[in-house]
Amino acid sequence: MSTREADRISAAEETLNTLYDISQLLNTGLDRETLATCVGLIESGVNPEALAAVIQELRREGAATRATRTANGR
Repeated sequence: MSTREADRISAAEETLNTLYDISQLLNTGLDRETLATCVGLIESGVNPEALAAVIQELRREGAATRATRTANGR
């Protein structure tokens, strides 16, 4: 691996670490892997607001599923 490539990877890791720290301060509930996936999607052109809406909807559906399972004793 060239020095330039190593520097690029190091910078990307540092950026992701900073974004993760910010996400923790904002209590987003995103782990590093999920955050990296979201960043990759946004860098690929996905609308950030649409992505946020999808994440919120998935969380609502997950909570509703867990509540249903709890109510049914599962």
